[in-house]
Amino acid sequence: MAVNIVIAGAGDMGFHLAEQLYYESKNIILIDLDKDVLDNIGSRLDVLTIEGDSASIEILKKANIHNAELMLAVTTSEKTNICTAVLAKQLGAKKVIARVRNHDYLYKENKIYFENLGIDSIISPSMLCSKEISRLMKRSSFSDVIEFEGGRLSVVGITLDRYSPLINRKLSDTRTDPIFKEIRIIAIVRDQRTIIPRGDTYIRNNDHVFFISNNKSVNTVKDLVHHKEKEIHDVMIIGGDDLAYSTARELEDDYGVTLIHNDKERCKWLAERLDTALIIHGDYKNINLLIEEGLETMDGFLALTDSSETNIITSLSAKNHGVYKTIAHVDTREYIHISHSIGVDSLINKKLVAANHVSRYLKKGQVEAVSGIQGVEAEFVQYAVTKNNKLTKKNLKALHFPDTAVVAGVIRGEEVFIPDGEFQLQLHDKAIVLALPEAKPVLEKLFN
Repeated sequence: MAVNIVIAGAGDMGFHLAEQLYYESKNIILIDLDKDVLDNIGSRLDVLTIEGDSASIEILKKANIHNAELMLAVTTSEKTNICTAVLAKQLGAKKVIARVRNHDYLYKENKIYFENLGIDSIISPSMLCSKEISRLMKRSSFSDVIEFEGGRLSVVGITLDRYSPLINRKLSDTRTDPIFKEIRIIAIVRDQRTIIPRGDTYIRNNDHVFFISNNKSVNTVKDLVHHKEKEIHDVMIIGGDDLAYSTARELEDDYGVTLIHNDKERCKWLAERLDTALIIHGDYKNINLLIEEGLETMDGFLALTDSSETNIITSLSAKNHGVYKTIAHVDTREYIHISHSIGVDSLINKKLVAANHVSRYLKKGQVEAVSGIQGVEAEFVQYAVTKNNKLTKKNLKALHFPDTAVVAGVIRGEEVFIPDGEFQLQLHDKAIVLALPEAKPVLEKLFN
C-alpha cells in the first residue's frame, strides 16, 4: 500500500517536497488555502489536493490524517504549523514535523515543550540555511559542499574556466591519472542540465563540475582545477530579516561581520541581539555606501535581503569590486537552476535547504540519508546493503545501474572508497548513490 504523506502548505518548500515524493510513488495529499496554487501543482504532479485551512479538524480528517505516516506542516504561518502538527498527532498521524521561525523554539532546553505536545521535530529554514552558508564560507573555493559520515566523504562543486587542465578532456582519459584514485567527477551541470558523466563524456569550459573525494583528498580538487583558495576573515551581510540575523549570529564568532540594513528600528533590534557584528543603518542598494563601509576590503559578501534581484545584482557588484566569495539568497526555484552560470559564487534558497533536510524523514527501506544540491536535478541517497543478494555477488559494472544514477562513494566500516566499475559491494556497506529522479524506483528495487 502506498505511503500516505500529508503536506500542509503548497509554497516553494511544500511543492519541492511533493515533487521529491512524486518520483518515489508515494501517496501525497497537499493542503493549502490558495486554490490557484493547488490547481497549478495538481496539473504538474499526480497528488491529491485539498483546499482549506490545515489547522481545521474537518480538513485534516478529509485528508485521512489517521492513515498518515508523516504530516509536514510547512505553511508560511508558524501558528498554523504548530496547531496543524498538534492536531494531526492527536488525530493519528505517526510522525509530525512543523516549520517555525522563532529561534527560541529551537534551543535544546525548549524542544521538550514541543515533544510534550506530540510534535516529533521542528525546523527553521532560516537557521538551516545559515548553517549551510557557514559550511560554504569554511570551504570558500567551492560553490557547493555536501559531507557524508562527518566529512569522511565530501562532494564539492566548482565551475571550471578555460585555464583548467581538465577542459576538453574525455572523462575516461582522466582515470589514468593517479590523482583520480581518490577523486571522481560524478556530475556536471551544463546549460542548466544535469549530466551523470560516463567515460565518453567530454569536460567543457564553464562546466560546473561535482567531485567526490575522501577527507584527505578534498583539497587536491583545488590543485587539480588550478583554483587558489583565499582564507575568509571579514564578511559583509546586507539585509536584516530572520535569515540575515541567524547568519550573522552563526558567523560572528569566526569572522569580522558587518551587517547593513535599511530599517532603523530593525538595526537597533539586531544591535541588541548580536555580540560582535557591526550594524550599519543605510541603503544596501547603494554600492557607493557599501564601498564606504569597506566592501573592497571584504573577503566575503552575503546578500540576504528579501529581494532576489537585489541580492544577485549586489553580489555581482561585490565580485567586480574584488570580493572573493559571494553568496546570494534567492526566493524562486527558477533562479537556482541558473546558479552555476550567473557569476555569483553560490545561490541559495532557504526553503529548498529546509526541504532537503526534511526529506530524510521521507525515506524508507534501506535508505539512511538523502542530500539535495541546489540547482541540480539529482540528489544523493545513502543506502545500506542489508542482504547478500545480487548487489554483493556482482561488480558494479555487471549490476546494470540506470544511466541516470551512479554509485559515487562507499563507506565500509572505517574505510571509504571511490568505486569504479570493478568494485563489488559487501554486506553492511553504505553506498552513496547520485540519482536523477527517474532512477529512484529502479534503485529502490535494487537495494530492497
